[in-house]
Amino acid sequence: MQRTRRIENYSSRTANYTCMSRASSYLENNPLFKSGDYIAVKLLPRFIKLLLLCKILNLKGKISPEGIYQYVIARTKYFDNVFIESIKKGIDQVVILGAGFDSRAIRLLDEKDRIRVYEIDINITINAKLKQYKKRKIKLPDYDTFIPVDFEKENIRTKLNECGFNRNKKTLFILEGLIMYLSEYTVMETFSFITDFSSQGSIIVFDYVHASVLRLENKYYGENAIYNRVKKDNEQWIFGIDESEIDKFLMNFNLSIVDHLNSKVMEERYFKDDSGRIVTKVNGTHCIVLAKKMI
Repeated sequence: MQRTRRIENYSSRTANYTCMSRASSYLENNPLFKSGDYIAVKLLPRFIKLLLLCKILNLKGKISPEGIYQYVIARTKYFDNVFIESIKKGIDQVVILGAGFDSRAIRLLDEKDRIRVYEIDINITINAKLKQYKKRKIKLPDYDTFIPVDFEKENIRTKLNECGFNRNKKTLFILEGLIMYLSEYTVMETFSFITDFSSQGSIIVFDYVHASVLRLENKYYGENAIYNRVKKDNEQWIFGIDESEIDKFLMNFNLSIVDHLNSKVMEERYFKDDSGRIVTKVNGTHCIVLAKKMI
């Protein structure tokens, strides 16, 4: 019998957790832990925001699997920077796959940038996001287009074409917290779509989990706790990549690596204080990749 995925009936718990983590990070006083998602704060229930402000709810503590809050902070900072730098370098449009409660179209763009953003996710999560935007009186920009797609069942190509996407323009593709939840077939189809729908100079940024995590090898900091959490939430990880295989994986889709971060690199880059001391550990299950479309 085919498993019913939680996201077919309810908005994603992992998307909700990411939103709360970004909000918590925005409210941090320590600059090493502070990131820029002020929209996430507005989306929080008032009592959750109060708990965070009063430090009663502490995502560095036992409420979160070890190091996963720190990972979300590092990932948010990295993806934000990729977004900003891509716009500066002349990217024409942005496609956010598995958008969840992503707010970069509002936070990091304005009308003068003349950039079209396509946010793609399953319908129930999009509706939950739009409902919160309306409730909080957050104005949606005209350049932001929402496209409901079930990655496992529907064709992204068809949906994007219907919305006027131009495959001849340089595009930034964002896949944040997505591919680990997709079947191998759907991951391959998604990356094939990116190859087919991107011109030379297009950029892709995504994260993935180590394949060994799915083999339950328990090699990384915080592995058991986060693996069991997503499984308990019926949003378990089903796709991973061995770190040594990432180049080979991307070459299949005419993509080449620009940057590749594992948890140790994230600790060095984002959590080192003025004295050179690393102040916290990042959950070791994930890596981040920035790649570009080759000729």
